[in-house]
Amino acid sequence: MKMGRFDKYRVDLKGMKQASLQMEFDLDNLFFADIDGQEFQKGAVKAIVDVRNHRGVFDFTFAVNGTVIVPCDRCLDEMEVDIEAENSLRVKLGDTYADEGDTVVIPESEGEINLAWYLYEFIALALPTKRIHAPGKCNLDMSDKLKKHTRRDEMDDEECFDTDEREEREIDPRWAGLKNLQLEDN
Repeated sequence: MKMGRFDKYRVDLKGMKQASLQMEFDLDNLFFADIDGQEFQKGAVKAIVDVRNHRGVFDFTFAVNGTVIVPCDRCLDEMEVDIEAENSLRVKLGDTYADEGDTVVIPESEGEINLAWYLYEFIALALPTKRIHAPGKCNLDMSDKLKKHTRRDEMDDEECFDTDEREEREIDPRWAGLKNLQLEDN
């Protein structure tokens, strides 16, 4: 019998006789490429999964720690992002598959759950919303193109450009007069 790509992430819930179980997974570039998620496809993450069986209700705790490679939101070059997160999942056996918000029901006829997609999702949830290089680290060619096609007021809030670059930019002469405007107290 040929082993599937994600067979090692299966947990036999029906066959779990002990009250708790701990598993460790080293998630590498091959795992992320095989899972083919949209957020990222490269990384090195260690995942520790604890399972506690409470009379047919299985509480999973996922602790993930490592790095993933994502595209910079600004220049699209790859960048490394540190990941550290802890998540939980409650699973129980039932008649049919269901996702009841905080509990996943697995058909008792199957009696097992594959954790591969959950691992990927918990890592994706740990990613920061804004993924940009540190100031001055973006691809210079792409940064120049971005500057050329971005309104000046949008660039003022961006952290990827060096402080010197922001200071070099001149204030639009149409708005320069507002600098001297002072409000009177009533």
